Amino acid sequence: MATTSIHSYDPLDPRVLADPYPFYEVLRRDAPVAHVDSLQAYAVSRHADVRRVMHEHETFSSKAMADLVDRPASYSRDAGSGADADDNISIVGTDGPTHARLRTIVNRGFSPRRMGELENEMRTVARRLVSDAPADAPWDLHEVLAAPLPTTVISTLLGVDPARRDDFHRWSADMIFGVFEQANCEQQRAVADSAAQMADWIDRTVAARADTDGDDLISVLLRAELEGGALSANEVRAFVFTLLVAGSITTAYLIANATAALLDRPELWAACRQDTTRIGAVVEESLRYDAPVQIMFRTTTRDVEIAGDRLPAGTTILALLGSANRDPEIFDDAERFDPSRDTRDHLAFGHGVHFCLGAALARLEARVALEVLLEDLPNLRVAGPATLVDSMVFRGPASLPVSAG
Repeated sequence: MATTSIHSYDPLDPRVLADPYPFYEVLRRDAPVAHVDSLQAYAVSRHADVRRVMHEHETFSSKAMADLVDRPASYSRDAGSGADADDNISIVGTDGPTHARLRTIVNRGFSPRRMGELENEMRTVARRLVSDAPADAPWDLHEVLAAPLPTTVISTLLGVDPARRDDFHRWSADMIFGVFEQANCEQQRAVADSAAQMADWIDRTVAARADTDGDDLISVLLRAELEGGALSANEVRAFVFTLLVAGSITTAYLIANATAALLDRPELWAACRQDTTRIGAVVEESLRYDAPVQIMFRTTTRDVEIAGDRLPAGTTILALLGSANRDPEIFDDAERFDPSRDTRDHLAFGHGVHFCLGAALARLEARVALEVLLEDLPNLRVAGPATLVDSMVFRGPASLPVSAG
């Protein structure tokens, strides 16, 4: 068993939630494998070790993620809904042939052609959202643009009636909370209610589209025209749950983080206004510098050694993506925001077979959002302190006051 421990690191500590990066620096230097008492897990902080944990899926399984994804369903079962654990066959919680099969199928919905088709619609939606913002008073960039844009894009992908998009936003927020945070009894009931409503919508939609030739993502996943076959109804349900959790709020935090980084650096804002080709590099550096997902969870399948420490089979591993992305062994002057640097080795989207399926979509949404802000609101500025989301997994503004005047 590993003996290294650092008691000053706890991802649930308010000091860490406010700014985890000084703690990561200590971990990388003094305790690259650190026991986290509050979670009965081990945090891995150096880039090489985090990359290994994400890459070697046969040794570091996704069982811990499967357990987290099952939480909303477990709340429903506790409430007596009769939900089956097999309903949550999630792509983020499987490994081996099962994961390969699911990935082969769902890749159909994220083709370069489909992403290209979405770009103009993204831009239209983003312009409409910012046009509704007050011209003469501060407003919340997270609420007005960063959060609704990804939800609207995912709703479009799924072929959701625009009248139900507010429901999708609420379901998404409840599912994220249910998966990653500790919920009290009242919160568990709210999560279970949202899970039931969402499952009912998915079941009705699957039944309605099972024999259609639609090009929405659900119809595509139900067709068995390519290798790997179609998804079952339960697998579609699990995938939509995952897409809402992984594809909406994470992109919202990416958009807000990247915008905040630009607004904090007026010279960079001005440079991007003059040359919008810089925006892609800003998005990549934002992913490295302040990753929207800070932690991924894995479970060891065998006894394993990491950074000189022995961990037994069945150990829960916290792979600290946010720490890996600031490892000075990989990134020179890693604490500085520098869009001109080479960011190819950042791990914000994970690594290996579980590399984020929606990475291209998230990058495109962030780029489009920044382009619209720079073009339509050239005088945008911060109008007050941001409020960070209260989460050990996610990092980004829950609110970001700005002013367009």
